[in-house]
Amino acid sequence: MTTLHKIDLGIKPEETYSITNKGIKFDTLSDIKPYLDELSSKKDLKLIDISGNTISPECSKHLAQEIKKFSSTLLHLNLQDIYTSRDKNEIPASLSEFFPVILESPSLKVLNLSDNALGQDTIDILEDFLSKAKSLEHLILTNNGLGPFSGARVGKALYKLAKLKEKENSPPLKTFWCGRNRLENGSVDYLAIGFKANTHLEEIKLYQNGIRPQGIAKLISQGLAHLKNLQVLDLQDNTFTVPGSLALASVLPNWPQLIELNVNDCLLKSAGSLKVVEKLAELKDSKIQTLKLQYNELETDSLEILARAVGSLEALKLLELNGNRFEEDSELIDKITEVFEERGFGELDELDDLEEPDSDEEDEDEDEEEGDQEEDVDLADLEAELAATHI
Repeated sequence: MTTLHKIDLGIKPEETYSITNKGIKFDTLSDIKPYLDELSSKKDLKLIDISGNTISPECSKHLAQEIKKFSSTLLHLNLQDIYTSRDKNEIPASLSEFFPVILESPSLKVLNLSDNALGQDTIDILEDFLSKAKSLEHLILTNNGLGPFSGARVGKALYKLAKLKEKENSPPLKTFWCGRNRLENGSVDYLAIGFKANTHLEEIKLYQNGIRPQGIAKLISQGLAHLKNLQVLDLQDNTFTVPGSLALASVLPNWPQLIELNVNDCLLKSAGSLKVVEKLAELKDSKIQTLKLQYNELETDSLEILARAVGSLEALKLLELNGNRFEEDSELIDKITEVFEERGFGELDELDDLEEPDSDEEDEDEDEEEGDQEEDVDLADLEAELAATHI
């Protein structure tokens, strides 16, 4: 079950209806009728959770009509993993039943659509829906098989949504999760534009998306850099190397509210790691509590700076450094541990998988960066074009 970072909607058990993870296959009205009857007996529900079951378009229609009865009170709707064994035509047909009801629910803040095979077959209705979902503050779209084309369309929808929220004076979007979606570099231009437009975003998770260095650099410098309220950023298991690392280092001061930074498995490389930790050491009054830097080829020179930085990162509670390139028994690790002990809190992950330095690393860096060159698109032109078509 996906959980949101420090989100408390104040929902009581009696305000919740859940049939989560029962593995029920809802094919016909008779299959779902007992649950519709249960829903009809409820009042003032704030959370409806049907995740972990599988639902046909016909049953979706009946369920959507019951959900509609709670449009004035519903805060959280969980539709995670509700299409197992459904074919590519059933999913958009089902969503076409749910989406209009959601748009008529002015109090709805949280929508979870994770673990559904949306792909390109649903992107037309998904983009249209997202661009109009003005009540949503927390959008969870993890493991939906979007790919770069649909990811770009989601970015366009985020831009349109921001403009609608601004026009209607609706609450801003605060959370956007889109991990494990094969977004790759092809989605980055419009995602950056979408992020830039949603300036109140506080939590972004884009882990395991196959985004490469030039794409990461553009996403950070032209999108995420504008998010002054950012608290949580998870880019785990994308590829930074030096271009992405330089972009990250340059914008770290833009995020004074940052609490959690996860760049585990991002291959910052030794030179990139050095730039990032140097900037971390320069931060003033940092609120960072969680810093994840595993498997990035971070070497002793970076560790030395990080050991000093930990002293000034006074809120730091968790530091992950496993799988990097320094001695496990380094005295610098002892210094970090001592800082945590003296402070009375703070934890360093267990260092059980350290990599050996590669003498050919510099050549590999150059080859990788040369192979990642792409035509650079001017996002200002794309944004102007999108604004014109949106109007």
